[in-house]
Amino acid sequence: MWGALPPLPSVGRATDGASDCLLVCHDTPGLSPAGPRLLVRWFYAVRRRALALCARDGGAFSSIISRMNRPVLGAVLVPVLSLLVGCAGATSNVRRPQEVDALFADYDAPERPGASVVVLHEGKVVFSRAYGLADVGTRTKATPESHYRLASLSKQFTAMAVLLLVEEGKLRLEDRVVDVLPDFPSYLGEVRVHHLLQHTSGIWDYEAFVPATQTEQVKDRDVLALLSRADRTYFAPGSAVRYSNSAYAVLSLVVEKVSGVSFARFLRERVFTPGGMASAVAHEEGVSTVPQRAYGHASRDEGFVPRDQSNTSAVLGDGGIYASVVDLAAWDVALDADTLVDAKARARAWTPVKLPDGASGRYGFGWFVDEDQGRTRLSHHGETCGFTNAIVKYPDQRLTVIVLTNRAGGAPWTLAQHVADLWLGTPVTPRPWPFESMANAH
Repeated sequence: MWGALPPLPSVGRATDGASDCLLVCHDTPGLSPAGPRLLVRWFYAVRRRALALCARDGGAFSSIISRMNRPVLGAVLVPVLSLLVGCAGATSNVRRPQEVDALFADYDAPERPGASVVVLHEGKVVFSRAYGLADVGTRTKATPESHYRLASLSKQFTAMAVLLLVEEGKLRLEDRVVDVLPDFPSYLGEVRVHHLLQHTSGIWDYEAFVPATQTEQVKDRDVLALLSRADRTYFAPGSAVRYSNSAYAVLSLVVEKVSGVSFARFLRERVFTPGGMASAVAHEEGVSTVPQRAYGHASRDEGFVPRDQSNTSAVLGDGGIYASVVDLAAWDVALDADTLVDAKARARAWTPVKLPDGASGRYGFGWFVDEDQGRTRLSHHGETCGFTNAIVKYPDQRLTVIVLTNRAGGAPWTLAQHVADLWLGTPVTPRPWPFESMANAH
């Protein structure tokens, strides 16, 4: 018989003089076995609580996951035990918080859309702050739990969905897309799944066929018809790199076709939930809701005005996911622990494509990949109507910085790099991210 599940942890506050961190501590001396379903449910409740509370106060929390193995039950046992310790061992990990605050001063002014920021080092959140407003109209403050449209930061989740199907043997990276999607235009017959992932397909941008006057929003399923209006690729598939939103919209259709469920459902069940992102959502208007939603804005002469949607904002595969920095902090830990796919698949995703001339294409599967001062750097930007975002990750140094903003324009990648340099101890010098020089990426 399964023993009784211990009660949910109580929440207390511990102050170490330099940082103030809400912590989770368990009242019972031992953890008796619990039924798998109850344990999974309990884990996500406790994990969300710990992440949200610690992130909100800018403290550090203990490593959520030291190593997570599949199946799911095995994946949750270790993090449950680590979360019982919670923040009790936290010390002041925030380096120069005033310097970080100064970087985001423009987002922290009254009546201005804001930003949420998180820094992870060695599997722990060491800095988390929010600045400004999640909604200027209602004067709702931004928090680490505010959910922003991720724009192209969504691509790493689309890529993960594909990798899950590949690992299960249901799809191959070398498969021709036309063999998976019969409605894929015939002139794209040599485009393979890996071409879409690495931006080497050469397919046209679906946005080129959407008139600015169109009011009806484009969905992923509309992209194939838009692509059929072209009759050639920009270049032979695999011969060059050109950033493509179309590619990731098509990948969402591949996931649906192979899995037999909607893309949004696949992400929720197979990516977000096991990745610890319980409140993330691939948003479909009228179907799903976004919790603690941040709304997009644009700058005008009269100030910031609402600018939350465009006629392409409903496409999910290339940019339609909403998440908070709390969600993304959990995701970062899950990535490092190989929670969803094995280390070999992760390494493949973080390896840049090599072009026929031997040059690096500087893109893996859902991530830009380059070398920064001798360090491997993973990064991505996100630009969409009313939102601009950035993530930078140094896997060997186990450092990740994520910046989400709800305004059009700005350069959060510059801010993210500056924050990363503070933690790396690197002189802060302007240097470009790879997307800034990739065709069609900016």
